[in-house]
Amino acid sequence: MGDFVSIYLLISCVLLFLWISRLVYSIWWRPMKLERYLKKQGIKGPPYKLLYGNLKENISLVKKESSKPMNLSHQIVPRVAPFLYETMKNYGKISVIWNGTTPSVNIMDPELIREILSNKFGHFEKPKSNSLSRLLATGVATYDGEKWAKHRRIINPAFHLEKLKRMLPAFSTSCSELISRWEELVGSLGSCELDVWPELRTLTGDVISRTAFGSNYKEGMRIFQLQTEQAELLILAVQSIYLPGFRFLPTKRNNRRKEIDREVRALLTSMIKKRENAIKLGDANNDDLLGLLMESNFKDSQEHGNSKSSGMTIEDVIEECKLFYIAGQETTSILLAWTMVVLSMHPNWQHHAREEVLQVFGNNKPDFDGLNHLKIVTMILYEVLRLYPPLTSLIRRTYKRTRLGGMDLPPEVQLSLPMLLIHHDPELWGDDVDEFKPERFSGGISKASKNQAAFFPFGWGPRICIGQSFAMIEAKLMLAMILQKFLFELSPTYAHAPFSRLHIQPQHGVQIILQKL
Repeated sequence: MGDFVSIYLLISCVLLFLWISRLVYSIWWRPMKLERYLKKQGIKGPPYKLLYGNLKENISLVKKESSKPMNLSHQIVPRVAPFLYETMKNYGKISVIWNGTTPSVNIMDPELIREILSNKFGHFEKPKSNSLSRLLATGVATYDGEKWAKHRRIINPAFHLEKLKRMLPAFSTSCSELISRWEELVGSLGSCELDVWPELRTLTGDVISRTAFGSNYKEGMRIFQLQTEQAELLILAVQSIYLPGFRFLPTKRNNRRKEIDREVRALLTSMIKKRENAIKLGDANNDDLLGLLMESNFKDSQEHGNSKSSGMTIEDVIEECKLFYIAGQETTSILLAWTMVVLSMHPNWQHHAREEVLQVFGNNKPDFDGLNHLKIVTMILYEVLRLYPPLTSLIRRTYKRTRLGGMDLPPEVQLSLPMLLIHHDPELWGDDVDEFKPERFSGGISKASKNQAAFFPFGWGPRICIGQSFAMIEAKLMLAMILQKFLFELSPTYAHAPFSRLHIQPQHGVQIILQKL
């Protein structure tokens, strides 16, 4: 018996020693080794701090900057990304920040960004999702390799322009309901003050519910509400160190995350199975995104038989539907919100945009062909996307030793492509970089800056956002319909406070005074 206890204690001690050794290696030895390696190549930044890296300093600066609004200007970088801004200022355009135990190398050179995003030699991957972010959505935006190629191939047909034309009535219906509601609020007084930020979020949620699920619109809106709540829970998690195994603890937030995930999956599974049965009976509806996706998936399965590259599973389709909401709803609502802010700050451009809309459509509902003739509106939307891009940065990672420019990067290093800072870089855009000048885009994106890769609100290369056309058509139509009916200006209660919460949002809403035309 004594020998057994001794052996047990010995094994326990060995296992404990191995666990401690692995912990020390991951939170101290490896980061310190990487820090020295990067420094030798001239890649410097704030020093690594045990376990947390630079997370505490980052959160502290964000809290400080977000504690008060900023002046009414487009010089938003120091407020939205204060730690990144300070790092670049102190350590240069190629620098490093520690996200926990992972080094994140900031890249500001458009040519290197083009190389990373084109991923010609397959050296750069999307960062791995943790278990919490996977509860929100995975889908084509998070995959790499063969799985990404398969999903992209199957999803692409749903976003062809000819298919998007079919969705224009759904866009118009949702926006008409919003316009009618605003007209009632304005009423006989002719004007009213309104926070349009929640209104626009509801509008784009309404649109994605109609365009994604058609006749199952009510279930779609329920999914929108649940995904919005799941995103808020993820934001709370992002603001703290994620500890392995934490998601298994029965905390209130963890339990709620799982409840939301179960309900979303149940709703989507029910809808998907109904569509599958309809396809088999030859009674499929392919006028919405789910129908188009299911149709394309069915064809792909038939073409590729039972091979590994054949079709998507129900689980795959569920994840793509969840992604529709996060990517499709947030991007457009944020773009419209900042556009209304910017056109309120620059009423001359609001006037020019309205003149163009009335010249093309009069008081008629915008149509697809007419939207393509809105040159001024398009220039305005591009300039808003430059000044207020949806994301602060795009992230990639190395999975093997990689050469980039003159740098030799080891595996498991993050590469941060700071979209916000690049869009505000005077070396690329000129000394008037923080001014609202839509005329920059009068000759198209390629001539707007000194390097075409300096503008990438929807990404770049083979992984450019598949929903880019969807988002731009939706934004043009909604802005055109608003301009047809209302003048708008900022309310005295509006506080200019761009703030990064997954996307760059207005922290305190967008209080607008609407005036009926």
